[in-house]
Amino acid sequence: FAINDPTLTRFFALHFILPFAIISLSSIHILLLHNEGSNNPLGTNSDIDKIPFHPYHSYKDTLMLMTMITLLFMIMSFLPNILNDPENFSKANPLITPQHIKPEWYFLFAYGILRSIPNKLGGALALVMSIAILFTAPFTHTSHIQSMTFRPLMQLMFWAFTTTFIIITWAATKPVEPPFTEIGQLASIMYFTFFMINP
Repeated sequence: FAINDPTLTRFFALHFILPFAIISLSSIHILLLHNEGSNNPLGTNSDIDKIPFHPYHSYKDTLMLMTMITLLFMIMSFLPNILNDPENFSKANPLITPQHIKPEWYFLFAYGILRSIPNKLGGALALVMSIAILFTAPFTHTSHIQSMTFRPLMQLMFWAFTTTFIIITWAATKPVEPPFTEIGQLASIMYFTFFMINP
């Protein structure tokens, strides 16, 4: 198989449309945030301590933005290959497939869930469900208290969920062999269990 014009045309169209879609969704988010307001960590709604966004927060945000841009330019200038896969430095050979292929780091979580189920259809369904289940959270969360500040059990579950996410990502970088397969399967079960017992 070779990549030809139809595939390239579709990818170019996707790369053109995607930024506009992201900007549109970000604008809707900011509009809703402006109209509805946001939550605070304590879960209380008081206007007493409110201050204007500008200049208090805008200066802090500008400082953080400049720091991040500086860090990005430092990495681009002095360490451009720090996040590259070593396999990218090998000479391309269509007859030899690398021993251990893995996706980029931001897809490792999804790949880990896909790989944890031996059945192809089951793995694909688990992958789709791992994303779709995120959309059920607003409907399954029935607690009247939005904040986690006064809910230690919820804090514990949050950190357990974060650890599970990191374990799935880590297991996806390893070869498909014991004990990494079992670790990935157990972590995937824990991931779905979190949403089923969502307090």
